[in-house]
Amino acid sequence: MTELPAWILRQLPDGVEHRQIPVAGHSLHVMEFGQGQPVLMLHGNPTWGFLYRKVMAALRGQPVRCIVPDLVGLGLSDKPRDLGVHTLENHAAWIGGLIDALGLDDMIFVGQDWGGPIGMLALAERLERVSGMVILNTVLGPPRPGFRPTLFHRSSQLPVLSDVLFRGLQFPQLALWAAQRDRSSIRGEVARAYRWPLRRLQDRAAPLALARMVPDSQEHRSIAPLRRCQQAVESFKGPMRIVWGVRDPVLGRVIGWLERLLPRAEVKRTQAGHFLQEEVPEDIASAITSLVRGGASARSSG
Repeated sequence: MTELPAWILRQLPDGVEHRQIPVAGHSLHVMEFGQGQPVLMLHGNPTWGFLYRKVMAALRGQPVRCIVPDLVGLGLSDKPRDLGVHTLENHAAWIGGLIDALGLDDMIFVGQDWGGPIGMLALAERLERVSGMVILNTVLGPPRPGFRPTLFHRSSQLPVLSDVLFRGLQFPQLALWAAQRDRSSIRGEVARAYRWPLRRLQDRAAPLALARMVPDSQEHRSIAPLRRCQQAVESFKGPMRIVWGVRDPVLGRVIGWLERLLPRAEVKRTQAGHFLQEEVPEDIASAITSLVRGGASARSSG
């Protein structure tokens, strides 16, 4: 495993353990912290498990075992250079394989950005192993007919230019701060830590590939698996929490659709941006611990 430099390790909570788990021909880097009920936390594009470090710190002393993998292509997980391997189905299969390899059961799922649908698709065949969910800024279903992709996602489809932007100019790694309400939350060594795993040009396939995974039409290959994600989350009968950053310039307005989709979920709206783990980690940790404390009674009544 690639060793993390000291300046990154200093930013992680004391006690974090690092593992490399082989899954379907790839090696996934996983951070673990604490002991107790498993809490699977999934990040999205173009971050890595570092995004959850403040949430883990806020959960210190709670009866939970934080499990924070890096998606294939990001963080310290394997980085295949073929853009074609990055599909929603493949990422869900890799996370599903990780869940099986670790033998996770009675787990709480936390998902943000692509971590939401990737995790939900992986869990669609394993819902009986999930006791609760915490949904952060993400999408859990296909876009409505007639939707218009964002400029960010349209740019990922442009020949040549997209390769220059995403690989050559390290977009969007260099601009994560722009998705935040508090832009100082991703500056200095924090911003540098997000860029570090993708410091080599040949390792930067995933940010472009995951941007292209976002549908640009109703014929896009992600539409069908996104429908399965929506079906899975609608069929889940356990307790759910939503913690949302309404100042997210990409997904902030999705909260209205999500509340209609999941009317039973308890919702906490915050003034955070897209990477809300950096701005409101305590709110996320509180949502998680509320599921731990109320888990047994909530599951028996669901």
